[in-house]
Amino acid sequence: MSTSNTAADQKRLGGSYFKLLSASTISNLGDGIAVVAYPWLASAITRNPLLISLVIVVQRLPWLLFTLPAGVITDRHDRRHLMVISNAARVALTVVVAFAVLGKQGNLPGPDAVADAATIINTDLVLYLLVLLATFLLGIAEVLYDNSAQTFMPSIVEADNLERANGRLWSTELVANTMVGPPLGALLVAVAFSLPFFVDAATFAVSAALVLWIAPTSRPAADPPEQQPTEPPSWRADLAEGVRWLWGHELLRPMAIILGVMNMLFVLSASTLVLFSQEVLDTTATEFAILGTGGAVGGVVGGWTASNISQRIGPGPSLWLTLLGGGLSLFITGLLSWWPAVWLLFGFSMLVGTLWNVITVSLRQTIIPDRLLGRVNSVYRFFAWGMMPVGAILGGAVVAITDTFTTREFALRMPWFVAGTLHLVLFAFAAPRLTTAKIESARLEAPSASLAKS
Repeated sequence: MSTSNTAADQKRLGGSYFKLLSASTISNLGDGIAVVAYPWLASAITRNPLLISLVIVVQRLPWLLFTLPAGVITDRHDRRHLMVISNAARVALTVVVAFAVLGKQGNLPGPDAVADAATIINTDLVLYLLVLLATFLLGIAEVLYDNSAQTFMPSIVEADNLERANGRLWSTELVANTMVGPPLGALLVAVAFSLPFFVDAATFAVSAALVLWIAPTSRPAADPPEQQPTEPPSWRADLAEGVRWLWGHELLRPMAIILGVMNMLFVLSASTLVLFSQEVLDTTATEFAILGTGGAVGGVVGGWTASNISQRIGPGPSLWLTLLGGGLSLFITGLLSWWPAVWLLFGFSMLVGTLWNVITVSLRQTIIPDRLLGRVNSVYRFFAWGMMPVGAILGGAVVAITDTFTTREFALRMPWFVAGTLHLVLFAFAAPRLTTAKIESARLEAPSASLAKS
Protein backbone atom coordinates (compact mmCIF):
# COMPACT_ATOMS: atom_id res chain seq x y z
CA MET A 1 0.00 0.00 0.00
CA SER A 2 2.79 2.43 0.86
CA THR A 3 4.46 1.74 -2.50
CA SER A 4 1.33 2.63 -4.46
CA ASN A 5 0.81 5.78 -2.41
CA THR A 6 4.38 6.86 -3.09
CA ALA A 7 3.94 6.21 -6.80
CA ALA A 8 0.74 8.24 -6.79
CA ASP A 9 2.45 11.14 -5.02
CA GLN A 10 5.28 11.08 -7.58
CA LYS A 11 2.78 11.14 -10.42
CA ARG A 12 0.93 14.09 -8.92
CA LEU A 13 3.91 16.09 -7.70
CA GLY A 14 6.24 15.31 -10.57
CA GLY A 15 9.91 14.51 -10.98
CA SER A 16 11.00 18.16 -10.79
CA TYR A 17 9.45 18.44 -7.34
CA PHE A 18 11.28 15.38 -6.04
CA LYS A 19 14.58 16.74 -7.37
CA LEU A 20 13.89 19.99 -5.50
CA LEU A 21 12.89 18.00 -2.41
CA SER A 22 16.15 16.01 -2.55
CA ALA A 23 18.24 19.12 -3.18
CA SER A 24 16.70 21.04 -0.27
CA THR A 25 16.95 18.05 2.07
CA ILE A 26 20.64 17.54 1.29
CA SER A 27 21.47 21.25 1.64
CA ASN A 28 19.58 21.32 4.95
CA LEU A 29 21.68 18.38 6.09
CA GLY A 30 24.69 20.59 5.43
CA ASP A 31 23.06 23.43 7.37
CA GLY A 32 22.49 21.06 10.30
CA ILE A 33 26.15 20.00 10.25
CA ALA A 34 27.18 23.68 10.20
CA VAL A 35 25.00 24.41 13.25
CA VAL A 36 27.45 22.33 15.29
CA ALA A 37 30.66 22.77 13.27
CA TYR A 38 30.98 26.56 13.26
CA PRO A 39 30.26 27.26 16.96
CA TRP A 40 32.44 24.29 17.92
CA LEU A 41 35.28 25.63 15.80
CA ALA A 42 34.84 29.07 17.35
CA SER A 43 35.03 27.54 20.84
CA ALA A 44 38.32 25.87 19.88
CA ILE A 45 39.75 29.20 18.75
CA THR A 46 38.56 31.25 21.74
CA ARG A 47 36.81 30.78 25.08
CA ASN A 48 35.56 34.37 25.13
CA PRO A 49 31.74 34.09 25.29
CA LEU A 50 31.19 37.41 23.51
CA LEU A 51 33.37 36.37 20.60
CA ILE A 52 31.63 33.01 20.38
CA SER A 53 28.17 34.60 20.49
CA LEU A 54 29.26 36.97 17.73
CA VAL A 55 29.40 33.98 15.39
CA ILE A 56 25.70 33.32 16.07
CA VAL A 57 24.83 37.00 15.59
CA VAL A 58 26.67 37.12 12.26
CA GLN A 59 24.90 33.93 11.21
CA ARG A 60 21.46 35.55 11.66
CA LEU A 61 22.38 39.05 10.47
CA PRO A 62 21.76 38.35 6.74
CA TRP A 63 18.10 37.57 7.50
CA LEU A 64 17.67 41.17 8.63
CA LEU A 65 20.00 42.88 6.15
CA PHE A 66 19.58 40.84 2.98
CA THR A 67 16.03 39.44 3.03
CA LEU A 68 14.48 42.44 1.23
CA PRO A 69 17.18 42.77 -1.48
CA ALA A 70 16.97 39.00 -2.01
CA GLY A 71 13.32 39.43 -2.97
CA VAL A 72 14.19 41.90 -5.72
CA ILE A 73 16.95 39.62 -7.03
CA THR A 74 14.59 36.64 -7.00
CA ASP A 75 12.02 38.46 -9.13
CA ARG A 76 14.59 39.81 -11.61
CA HIS A 77 16.46 36.60 -12.38
CA ASP A 78 15.88 32.93 -13.09
CA ARG A 79 15.12 31.32 -9.71
CA ARG A 80 16.56 27.93 -10.62
CA HIS A 81 19.86 29.56 -11.61
CA LEU A 82 19.90 31.58 -8.38
CA MET A 83 19.55 28.37 -6.36
CA VAL A 84 22.45 26.79 -8.24
CA ILE A 85 24.61 29.91 -7.82
CA SER A 86 23.77 30.11 -4.09
CA ASN A 87 24.82 26.52 -3.47
CA ALA A 88 27.91 26.87 -5.66
CA ALA A 89 28.93 29.87 -3.55
CA ARG A 90 28.38 27.83 -0.38
CA VAL A 91 30.59 25.07 -1.79
CA ALA A 92 33.43 27.52 -2.49
CA LEU A 93 33.17 29.26 0.89
CA THR A 94 32.98 26.02 2.86
CA VAL A 95 35.95 24.50 1.00
CA VAL A 96 38.05 27.57 1.87
CA VAL A 97 37.14 27.18 5.54
CA ALA A 98 37.78 23.43 5.42
CA PHE A 99 41.32 23.85 4.07
CA ALA A 100 42.03 26.70 6.50
CA VAL A 101 40.98 24.49 9.41
CA LEU A 102 42.95 21.56 7.98
CA GLY A 103 46.06 23.71 7.92
CA LYS A 104 45.73 24.58 11.62
CA GLN A 105 44.16 21.37 12.80
CA GLY A 106 47.25 20.31 14.74
CA ASN A 107 47.27 23.59 16.68
CA LEU A 108 43.62 23.43 17.72
CA PRO A 109 42.59 21.70 20.96
CA GLY A 110 40.48 18.56 20.72
CA PRO A 111 36.70 18.97 20.58
CA ASP A 112 36.34 17.97 24.23
CA ALA A 113 39.26 20.03 25.50
CA VAL A 114 38.79 23.29 27.39
CA ALA A 115 41.30 25.96 26.47
CA ASP A 116 42.79 28.13 29.17
CA ALA A 117 42.91 31.30 27.10
CA ALA A 118 40.07 33.76 27.65
CA THR A 119 40.62 35.57 24.38
CA ILE A 120 41.70 34.76 20.86
CA ILE A 121 45.21 33.39 20.51
CA ASN A 122 47.07 35.71 18.13
CA THR A 123 47.97 32.89 15.75
CA ASP A 124 44.27 32.03 15.37
CA LEU A 125 43.01 35.57 14.78
CA VAL A 126 43.00 35.11 11.01
CA LEU A 127 41.04 31.86 11.33
CA TYR A 128 38.46 33.50 13.60
CA LEU A 129 37.98 36.40 11.18
CA LEU A 130 37.66 33.90 8.34
CA VAL A 131 34.94 32.06 10.29
CA LEU A 132 33.03 35.33 10.82
CA LEU A 133 33.29 36.33 7.16
CA ALA A 134 32.38 32.86 5.88
CA THR A 135 29.43 32.62 8.29
CA PHE A 136 28.08 35.98 7.10
CA LEU A 137 28.48 35.16 3.40
CA LEU A 138 27.00 31.69 3.90
CA GLY A 139 24.01 33.35 5.57
CA ILE A 140 23.52 35.60 2.53
CA ALA A 141 23.64 32.56 0.24
CA GLU A 142 21.14 30.75 2.49
CA VAL A 143 18.68 33.67 2.36
CA LEU A 144 18.90 33.82 -1.43
CA TYR A 145 18.55 30.05 -1.82
CA ASP A 146 15.58 29.78 0.55
CA ASN A 147 13.69 32.69 -1.02
CA SER A 148 14.39 31.38 -4.54
CA ALA A 149 13.31 27.84 -3.62
CA GLN A 150 10.07 29.00 -2.01
CA THR A 151 9.17 31.17 -5.02
CA PHE A 152 10.28 28.48 -7.50
CA MET A 153 7.88 25.87 -6.09
CA PRO A 154 4.68 27.13 -7.81
CA SER A 155 6.34 26.76 -11.22
CA ILE A 156 6.80 22.98 -10.80
CA VAL A 157 3.78 22.04 -8.61
CA GLU A 158 0.09 22.55 -9.39
CA ALA A 159 -1.71 25.01 -7.10
CA ASP A 160 -3.99 22.37 -5.58
CA ASN A 161 -0.95 20.29 -4.60
CA LEU A 162 1.08 23.06 -2.95
CA GLU A 163 0.04 22.22 0.62
CA ARG A 164 1.02 18.58 0.16
CA ALA A 165 4.29 19.53 -1.55
CA ASN A 166 5.24 22.08 1.11
CA GLY A 167 4.35 19.67 3.90
CA ARG A 168 6.62 16.95 2.50
CA LEU A 169 9.40 19.48 1.95
CA TRP A 170 9.08 20.95 5.45
CA SER A 171 9.18 17.51 7.08
CA THR A 172 12.27 16.26 5.30
CA GLU A 173 14.12 19.55 5.75
CA LEU A 174 13.33 19.49 9.47
CA VAL A 175 14.64 15.95 9.86
CA ALA A 176 17.85 16.79 8.00
CA ASN A 177 18.39 20.12 9.75
CA THR A 178 17.57 19.23 13.35
CA MET A 179 17.60 15.46 13.79
CA VAL A 180 20.35 14.19 11.48
CA GLY A 181 22.64 17.13 10.71
CA PRO A 182 23.68 18.26 14.21
CA PRO A 183 24.51 14.75 15.57
CA LEU A 184 26.39 13.98 12.36
CA GLY A 185 28.27 17.26 12.71
CA ALA A 186 29.25 16.40 16.29
CA LEU A 187 30.45 12.97 15.18
CA LEU A 188 32.54 14.42 12.34
CA VAL A 189 34.09 17.06 14.61
CA ALA A 190 35.13 14.29 17.00
CA VAL A 191 36.99 12.59 14.14
CA ALA A 192 38.71 15.73 12.81
CA PHE A 193 37.91 19.43 13.00
CA SER A 194 38.12 19.89 9.24
CA LEU A 195 35.97 16.88 8.30
CA PRO A 196 32.49 18.41 8.85
CA PHE A 197 33.39 21.33 6.59
CA PHE A 198 34.45 19.04 3.74
CA VAL A 199 31.24 17.02 4.15
CA ASP A 200 29.23 20.25 4.35
CA ALA A 201 30.74 21.42 1.05
CA ALA A 202 29.88 18.09 -0.56
CA THR A 203 26.20 18.38 0.45
CA PHE A 204 25.94 21.80 -1.20
CA ALA A 205 27.63 20.48 -4.36
CA VAL A 206 25.16 17.59 -4.63
CA SER A 207 22.26 19.97 -3.97
CA ALA A 208 23.42 22.33 -6.74
CA ALA A 209 23.69 19.43 -9.18
CA LEU A 210 20.16 18.25 -8.36
CA VAL A 211 18.69 21.72 -8.90
CA LEU A 212 20.59 22.04 -12.19
CA TRP A 213 19.02 18.72 -13.21
CA ILE A 214 15.50 20.20 -12.91
CA ALA A 215 14.05 21.06 -16.29
CA PRO A 216 13.92 24.83 -16.93
CA THR A 217 10.49 26.41 -16.51
CA SER A 218 9.03 29.43 -18.26
CA ARG A 219 7.72 32.37 -16.24
CA PRO A 220 4.85 34.54 -17.39
CA ALA A 221 5.83 38.00 -18.57
CA ALA A 222 5.05 40.83 -16.18
CA ASP A 223 3.35 42.86 -18.91
CA PRO A 224 2.62 42.51 -22.63
CA PRO A 225 5.72 43.36 -24.72
CA GLU A 226 4.28 46.70 -25.84
CA GLN A 227 3.69 47.72 -22.19
CA GLN A 228 7.06 46.69 -20.82
CA PRO A 229 9.37 49.62 -19.90
CA THR A 230 12.49 50.16 -22.00
CA GLU A 231 14.56 50.43 -18.82
CA PRO A 232 14.08 48.29 -15.69
CA PRO A 233 12.82 50.13 -12.60
CA SER A 234 15.24 50.97 -9.82
CA TRP A 235 15.82 48.65 -6.89
CA ARG A 236 14.01 51.07 -4.62
CA ALA A 237 10.99 51.15 -6.91
CA ASP A 238 10.96 47.35 -7.17
CA LEU A 239 11.18 46.92 -3.42
CA ALA A 240 8.56 49.60 -2.77
CA GLU A 241 6.18 47.80 -5.11
CA GLY A 242 6.53 44.61 -3.08
CA VAL A 243 5.97 46.44 0.21
CA ARG A 244 2.90 48.24 -1.15
CA TRP A 245 1.39 45.02 -2.48
CA LEU A 246 1.74 43.22 0.84
CA TRP A 247 0.57 46.17 2.92
CA GLY A 248 -2.44 46.68 0.68
CA HIS A 249 -3.59 43.06 0.91
CA GLU A 250 -6.38 42.65 3.45
CA LEU A 251 -5.39 39.08 4.36
CA LEU A 252 -1.59 38.92 4.04
CA ARG A 253 -0.96 42.17 5.92
CA PRO A 254 -2.51 41.00 9.24
CA MET A 255 -1.15 37.49 8.62
CA ALA A 256 2.41 38.85 8.41
CA ILE A 257 1.95 40.92 11.58
CA ILE A 258 0.43 37.98 13.47
CA LEU A 259 3.31 35.72 12.42
CA GLY A 260 5.86 38.31 13.56
CA VAL A 261 4.24 38.51 17.00
CA MET A 262 4.00 34.69 17.23
CA ASN A 263 7.71 34.35 16.47
CA MET A 264 8.51 37.08 18.99
CA LEU A 265 6.56 35.24 21.70
CA PHE A 266 8.21 31.92 20.82
CA VAL A 267 11.69 33.41 21.15
CA LEU A 268 10.63 35.26 24.31
CA SER A 269 9.94 31.91 25.97
CA ALA A 270 12.85 30.01 24.40
CA SER A 271 15.56 32.62 25.01
CA THR A 272 16.20 31.25 28.51
CA LEU A 273 15.42 27.61 27.68
CA VAL A 274 18.89 26.42 28.68
CA LEU A 275 18.55 27.86 32.18
CA PHE A 276 14.94 26.64 32.46
CA SER A 277 16.06 23.13 31.51
CA GLN A 278 19.00 23.06 33.89
CA GLU A 279 17.47 24.72 36.95
CA VAL A 280 13.76 23.85 36.69
CA LEU A 281 13.61 20.62 34.68
CA ASP A 282 16.94 19.43 36.12
CA THR A 283 18.11 17.94 32.83
CA THR A 284 21.52 16.49 32.08
CA ALA A 285 23.33 17.40 28.86
CA THR A 286 22.01 14.25 27.20
CA GLU A 287 18.45 14.89 28.34
CA PHE A 288 18.67 18.47 27.07
CA ALA A 289 19.76 17.18 23.66
CA ILE A 290 16.81 14.75 23.61
CA LEU A 291 14.46 17.56 24.66
CA GLY A 292 15.26 19.36 21.43
CA THR A 293 14.10 16.42 19.30
CA GLY A 294 10.49 16.79 20.47
CA GLY A 295 9.91 19.71 18.15
CA ALA A 296 11.51 17.87 15.23
CA VAL A 297 9.21 14.87 15.69
CA GLY A 298 6.16 17.11 15.90
CA GLY A 299 7.27 19.01 12.82
CA VAL A 300 7.59 15.82 10.80
CA VAL A 301 4.10 14.67 11.83
CA GLY A 302 2.73 18.12 11.09
CA GLY A 303 4.32 18.24 7.67
CA TRP A 304 2.75 14.95 6.61
CA THR A 305 -0.70 15.67 8.08
CA ALA A 306 -1.12 19.43 7.57
CA SER A 307 -2.81 19.15 4.18
CA ASN A 308 -5.35 16.60 5.48
CA ILE A 309 -6.07 18.62 8.62
CA SER A 310 -6.61 21.76 6.55
CA GLN A 311 -9.01 19.93 4.23
CA ARG A 312 -10.97 18.39 7.11
CA ILE A 313 -11.49 21.39 9.38
CA GLY A 314 -10.73 24.26 6.98
CA PRO A 315 -7.71 26.59 6.76
CA GLY A 316 -9.19 29.18 9.13
CA PRO A 317 -9.77 26.80 12.08
CA SER A 318 -6.39 25.22 11.32
CA LEU A 319 -4.67 28.57 11.88
CA TRP A 320 -6.75 29.08 15.03
CA LEU A 321 -5.50 25.71 16.23
CA THR A 322 -1.94 26.97 15.86
CA LEU A 323 -2.66 30.07 17.92
CA LEU A 324 -4.66 28.30 20.64
CA GLY A 325 -2.49 25.19 20.76
CA GLY A 326 0.72 27.20 20.75
CA GLY A 327 -0.47 29.50 23.53
CA LEU A 328 -1.67 26.66 25.77
CA SER A 329 1.55 24.70 25.16
CA LEU A 330 3.68 27.65 26.21
CA PHE A 331 1.66 28.34 29.36
CA ILE A 332 1.52 24.68 30.44
CA THR A 333 5.27 24.31 29.86
CA GLY A 334 5.81 26.98 32.50
CA LEU A 335 3.91 24.81 35.02
CA LEU A 336 5.91 21.62 34.44
CA SER A 337 8.98 20.23 36.17
CA TRP A 338 9.36 16.90 34.31
CA TRP A 339 11.26 17.13 31.03
CA PRO A 340 9.54 14.21 29.18
CA ALA A 341 6.22 16.06 29.51
CA VAL A 342 7.85 19.18 28.11
CA TRP A 343 9.20 17.04 25.24
CA LEU A 344 5.63 16.07 24.35
CA LEU A 345 4.46 19.68 24.48
CA PHE A 346 7.35 20.76 22.25
CA GLY A 347 6.24 18.13 19.76
CA PHE A 348 2.62 19.29 19.81
CA SER A 349 3.65 22.95 19.56
CA MET A 350 5.81 22.27 16.49
CA LEU A 351 3.05 20.15 14.94
CA VAL A 352 0.54 23.02 15.02
CA GLY A 353 3.29 25.46 14.06
CA THR A 354 4.05 23.40 10.96
CA LEU A 355 0.33 23.42 10.18
CA TRP A 356 0.50 27.23 10.08
CA ASN A 357 3.60 27.20 7.85
CA VAL A 358 2.25 24.73 5.31
CA ILE A 359 -1.06 26.58 4.93
CA THR A 360 0.31 30.13 4.80
CA VAL A 361 3.31 29.41 2.57
CA SER A 362 1.07 27.56 0.10
CA LEU A 363 -1.42 30.43 0.23
CA ARG A 364 1.27 33.01 -0.55
CA GLN A 365 2.55 30.91 -3.44
CA THR A 366 -1.01 30.79 -4.82
CA ILE A 367 -2.24 34.37 -4.47
CA ILE A 368 0.87 36.52 -5.00
CA PRO A 369 1.50 37.32 -8.69
CA ASP A 370 4.58 35.52 -10.00
CA ARG A 371 6.37 38.72 -10.97
CA LEU A 372 6.04 39.96 -7.36
CA LEU A 373 6.39 36.64 -5.54
CA GLY A 374 10.04 37.05 -4.58
CA ARG A 375 9.66 40.60 -3.28
CA VAL A 376 6.39 40.14 -1.41
CA ASN A 377 7.62 36.87 0.05
CA SER A 378 10.81 38.53 1.30
CA VAL A 379 8.87 41.42 2.90
CA TYR A 380 6.57 38.92 4.58
CA ARG A 381 9.53 36.93 5.94
CA PHE A 382 11.21 40.15 7.07
CA PHE A 383 8.27 40.69 9.43
CA ALA A 384 8.62 37.11 10.71
CA TRP A 385 12.36 37.23 11.41
CA GLY A 386 12.60 40.88 12.42
CA MET A 387 10.61 40.36 15.62
CA MET A 388 12.79 37.51 16.88
CA PRO A 389 15.60 39.66 18.36
CA VAL A 390 12.93 41.69 20.16
CA GLY A 391 11.57 38.49 21.71
CA ALA A 392 15.04 37.44 22.86
CA ILE A 393 15.61 40.77 24.60
CA LEU A 394 12.16 40.68 26.23
CA GLY A 395 12.68 37.10 27.45
CA GLY A 396 15.90 37.96 29.22
CA ALA A 397 14.35 41.12 30.66
CA VAL A 398 11.34 39.21 32.04
CA VAL A 399 13.63 36.80 33.92
CA ALA A 400 15.91 39.57 35.18
CA ILE A 401 13.05 41.75 36.45
CA THR A 402 11.05 38.89 37.99
CA ASP A 403 14.17 37.57 39.69
CA THR A 404 14.42 40.76 41.76
CA PHE A 405 11.19 40.18 43.70
CA THR A 406 10.52 36.42 43.60
CA THR A 407 12.30 33.07 43.50
CA ARG A 408 14.75 32.13 40.77
CA GLU A 409 12.59 29.17 39.75
CA PHE A 410 9.47 31.28 39.29
CA ALA A 411 11.49 33.87 37.35
CA LEU A 412 12.56 31.16 34.87
CA ARG A 413 8.95 30.02 34.52
CA MET A 414 7.63 33.55 33.96
CA PRO A 415 8.59 33.90 30.23
CA TRP A 416 6.45 30.86 29.45
CA PHE A 417 3.49 32.35 31.33
CA VAL A 418 3.89 35.73 29.62
CA ALA A 419 4.31 34.23 26.14
CA GLY A 420 1.40 31.82 26.60
CA THR A 421 -0.96 34.52 27.85
CA LEU A 422 -0.07 36.94 25.06
CA HIS A 423 -0.47 34.11 22.54
CA LEU A 424 -4.09 33.72 23.64
CA VAL A 425 -4.62 37.49 23.44
CA LEU A 426 -3.20 37.34 19.92
CA PHE A 427 -5.78 34.66 19.06
CA ALA A 428 -8.58 37.09 19.94
CA PHE A 429 -7.08 39.60 17.48
CA ALA A 430 -6.36 37.03 14.76
CA ALA A 431 -9.52 34.87 14.73
CA PRO A 432 -11.86 37.32 12.95
CA ARG A 433 -9.12 38.19 10.43
CA LEU A 434 -8.04 34.66 9.53
CA THR A 435 -11.22 32.89 8.52
CA THR A 436 -11.77 30.18 5.92
CA ALA A 437 -14.07 32.53 3.99
CA LYS A 438 -11.38 35.21 3.73
CA ILE A 439 -8.69 32.70 2.76
CA GLU A 440 -10.86 31.12 0.05
CA SER A 441 -11.87 34.56 -1.20
CA ALA A 442 -8.20 35.54 -1.52
CA ARG A 443 -7.53 32.37 -3.49
CA LEU A 444 -10.43 33.04 -5.87
CA GLU A 445 -9.21 36.60 -6.48
CA ALA A 446 -5.65 35.42 -7.23
CA PRO A 447 -4.28 35.93 -10.76
CA SER A 448 -3.82 32.16 -11.21
CA ALA A 449 -7.47 31.55 -10.37
CA SER A 450 -8.58 34.18 -12.88
CA LEU A 451 -6.47 32.59 -15.59
CA ALA A 452 -7.91 29.17 -14.80
CA LYS A 453 -11.43 30.48 -15.32
CA SER A 454 -10.78 32.27 -18.62
